[in-house]
Amino acid sequence: MDCSVKYIFHLIALDNEQLSLATPERTIFIQIVNVVAMLHRFWEQKQTKGATRQADSLVVYESAPSPGPPFICYVTLPGGSCFGNFQCCHTQAEARRDAARVALMNSLFNELPSRRITPEFISRSLEEATAGASGALGEASDPSTSIGAYYLMLQLNIGKTMLEFQEIMTVFQLLHWNGTLKAFRERRCSRQEVISHFSQRGLDERTRSHMVLDWLQRERRSPGLLSSELNLALGELASARRTGRELRFYKEKTEILSLALDQAYGTLSPLVSEAYV
Repeated sequence: MDCSVKYIFHLIALDNEQLSLATPERTIFIQIVNVVAMLHRFWEQKQTKGATRQADSLVVYESAPSPGPPFICYVTLPGGSCFGNFQCCHTQAEARRDAARVALMNSLFNELPSRRITPEFISRSLEEATAGASGALGEASDPSTSIGAYYLMLQLNIGKTMLEFQEIMTVFQLLHWNGTLKAFRERRCSRQEVISHFSQRGLDERTRSHMVLDWLQRERRSPGLLSSELNLALGELASARRTGRELRFYKEKTEILSLALDQAYGTLSPLVSEAYV
C-alpha cells in the first residue's frame, strides 16, 4: 500500500462521519492525487486478492449527456454500488474526477473493521431497530415479522462489509418499490423464501425486465403515471447525488422507468433528463 492510500486511511479513521461531508483537510489531499487511477488500483488489488467476485470491468464511468455545464458523471463499483459527483463541475473530466473522489473515499471507509457485519453489529442494530419501531427483540427469531426479516438478512450477510450489504438491500428496496414483494405475499410466499432467493440471485436483467413490464401495464391503466414517477425519481437521484450518497437504488429506478416510458412512447433517457433537474 503506497503512502497516499495510508494517509487517506488515517484521515478516515479520525471519525466515522459521512464521507461525502469531507473535512477541508481530506478534500484538499484527495484533490491533489490522481483519484481515478487510485480508485482503479484499489479495486484491482481487491480483485487480485480474491476479495471481490470477478467482474467484466472493475470500475465503470457513465457521463450524463449534456450540451453544457454543469456536467454529471456516475461511477459504478464491482458489485453495483454507485456514486456520482456532488460538486458543480464545469467539465466532464472534472465531473469524472469528483465522482471517483466520492467513490474512493467510500471504498476506503468501507475497509474499516467497524464497517463489517459482525455478531456485535447485529445485536446493536436490532436494539436500535426495536427502539425506533413497535417490534420487540423476541420477534427476531420469527422471519414473518419485520424485525425477524431484518435479522435474517443480517445473519445471511455476516462477515460482509456495509457496501456489500447495501448492494443486497438495494435489491429489496427495488422489489418493494415495484410492488414485487407485495405480489409475493399475495402468493403466500414466506419472507424467508423471498429473502433467501433474492439474496443469492441479486438484481439481474430478467428481474429488471419484469419491473419494466409491470410499469408498462400501470401506464396503460393510468396514462401519465410513468412521466410523473420518472420526474419524481429524477429529483430523488439529483438530491442524493448532490449529498454524496450511494445512488444505485435511485439510478436503477430512473433507468427502469425511463425504459418503460421509452417502450411506451419513445423519450429521453434518464441520464439526459437528470442533467436538468
